[in-house]
This record gives sequence, C-alpha cells and structure tokens, in this order.
Amino acid sequence: MSRATASIGTTDYATSITTGHHRLTVDEGPELGGKDTGPAPYDLLVASLGACTVITLRMYAERKNWPVEAVHADVHFVRDGDVQRIDRVLRIEGTVDEAQKKRMADIAERTPVTLTLKRGLEIRTTLA
Repeated sequence: MSRATASIGTTDYATSITTGHHRLTVDEGPELGGKDTGPAPYDLLVASLGACTVITLRMYAERKNWPVEAVHADVHFVRDGDVQRIDRVLRIEGTVDEAQKKRMADIAERTPVTLTLKRGLEIRTTLA
C-alpha cells in the first residue's frame, strides 16, 4: 500500500516528503510562520481527494465508453468553528447527458479516498 516519509529540519515549516520515487516539499503559509514553499498539509488532503475522484471517474467513463473529454473536481476543506467538512464540485466535459453526469456524481461518493475519509481510520503511532 501507500507509504510516505516526512522529515523536517530547523527551517519553519518546510517539510520534505518522499513517497515512492517522488519528492515533495510541504510548507505552511506566512500567516502560520512558513514560507509557502509548497502546499500545506490540508492542501495535500484535498488534492488527494480530488485526484482520486477524477481518476476514478475517468476510469468509469472509459469502462462505459462514455464520451467524457475531461473531469474536474474543485475540492475545498471548510472549517467553521468546530465543524469541518469538505465541499467537492464536479464539472464533467463532453457529450454526456444529465443521467450520466448524475451517475458519475454517485460514483464520486464511493471513490477509495472518499470512503476512507467518510469512514475514518485508526492511526497507530509508535517510536522508533
């Protein structure tokens, strides 16, 4: 399954992430003391959901031979006091009808990352 390693030194709050053979920099914006050298942690969370959504919908459209030209997911993490949620807006391009678009929206509710977030998961922390 998926695996990532995060490392931080003394530069507030630039973090090096390695996952597979990919390297990313994660940081906080200046309003939180970072230098905005990369996306913030919650940006990665919504990016992961967006990527999983559009990849799954592209696969579904291909399997159904639907004439989908592009799929876009605008994903926004919203915090209102103690209440948190993610708003996701889909835009589907191509000559697909409303029933097909509705079916794709239904499928979006069951993508792997969507289900993981909705169900929650145990996180086990140990010391090396």
